[in-house]
Amino acid sequence: MTATLPAETSSRSARTARIPVAVLGATGSVGQRFVQLLEHHPWFRLHEVVASERSAGKSYADAADWRLGTLLPKDAAALTVKNLGSELESRLLFSGLDASVAGDAEEHYASRGCAVVSNSKNHRMGADVPLLLAEINADHLGAIERQRARRGGGYIVTNSNCSTMGLALAIAPIELRWGIDQLHVTTMQAVSGAGYNGVASHAILDNVIPYIGGGEEEKIENEPRKILGRWNGGRFEPAAMTISAQVNRVPVIDGHLMTISFNLRRAATSEELINTLWGFRGEPQELNLPSAPRQPIHYIEGPDRPQPRLDRDREHGMAVSVGRLRPCPILDYRMVALVHNTIRGAAGAALLNAELLEAKGLL
Repeated sequence: MTATLPAETSSRSARTARIPVAVLGATGSVGQRFVQLLEHHPWFRLHEVVASERSAGKSYADAADWRLGTLLPKDAAALTVKNLGSELESRLLFSGLDASVAGDAEEHYASRGCAVVSNSKNHRMGADVPLLLAEINADHLGAIERQRARRGGGYIVTNSNCSTMGLALAIAPIELRWGIDQLHVTTMQAVSGAGYNGVASHAILDNVIPYIGGGEEEKIENEPRKILGRWNGGRFEPAAMTISAQVNRVPVIDGHLMTISFNLRRAATSEELINTLWGFRGEPQELNLPSAPRQPIHYIEGPDRPQPRLDRDREHGMAVSVGRLRPCPILDYRMVALVHNTIRGAAGAALLNAELLEAKGLL
């Protein structure tokens, strides 16, 4: 997931040792993805792995039931798992914790001066916590100053829900240029979004489950409005759009597919919308951050694309794919979008967020 860095960034990296980091919830599905993506990262070095009492004291190789399609990194395998709540040497922490424990644990480490970059849902809607999608709302990092004052130096920055990530990135260029009034989205979400043991095989094979717990629909209806809104220096002002979401679990391993219909505040042609999606770039692309996709949105021509198996790994899983943009007989337009839920929708996005923090001198 590396990219050629600009000269000033390359020289800085050459002079500075890689930043030691810890992964909280390192044995889980998102935690494993963090470990995988950190193996060859040019700025960050995996230094500590943290999990529950059940895993503490074991080597990571023994504690992690490694399920990814690459070999467990040797350096990570040799690390001893620390218990959640332990004092850590790392000041930058990536959280893949389950929501049942993430809230208190992330507060604990932030109050001790750590920068916590979280994939968990607990703090996403916090009054001074950036719900960061690096290409869209880097200006929301202004809220960190308020957090640092409140917590004594540490802070929390969060990812969105994995489906929200794909939705918000797919609609952001359209919202920024024309404005979106109303939007309806139906998701078809991969089983990896529920963790390795999240959906029994007998329940999902030959089946679609039209429900996902944990307030999934509410997250998709509310989080994009925070992401696409603004930080006014004192609070977040949500974008003025109404979102209706329906969610489904489908028998796909990775890749959340969604169908989207929306009304525009100002008229635009299909060609204008597609050109805007193709041309969209954000700060990660301008800064040439290591994990940034060169093109964050890929518009794919063809009546049957995007598809999870064919398109989820574009740009190493960090791009969102969009297709089938066409007029809608009820709202103005409709389209299909796809996000790799455990990379762009989870660990990869958190890594990119941390790179943006480093580039802006916030680590």
